[in-house]
Amino acid sequence: MREFNQPTKLRITWLILMGTGIGYLFGLHGRIRPLALLHTILGTSLLASGTATLDQWYEREADRLMRRTAGRPLPQGKMTPAHALAFGAALSVAGFPDLWLGVNLLAAAIGGVHAGQLPLCLVRP
Repeated sequence: MREFNQPTKLRITWLILMGTGIGYLFGLHGRIRPLALLHTILGTSLLASGTATLDQWYEREADRLMRRTAGRPLPQGKMTPAHALAFGAALSVAGFPDLWLGVNLLAAAIGGVHAGQLPLCLVRP
């Protein structure tokens, strides 16, 4: 299970979720809608974890060469690239409908654009 937790970068995702929750409260008009807040946090968590996993899938060769990242599951061979790709894609894909159905289309579109930027980042040096 640890092999699937590590690529999601839970500590970074937690920071993203703290900002998301605070942003929800600052943008609030009227009363808190607990179900919308739950789906805002859940959908964002899925998208953030999925894109972090996909980033580690893409960076696996470079990670193998760096001392700081060589202990990650992909460079160590504890997780196959195919599993990482499928896991990251599944998390990312699951976040979009959660935001759409649980919050609104705008939230899903913003999350989808963010997750969709990963392919643009693949050309980075």
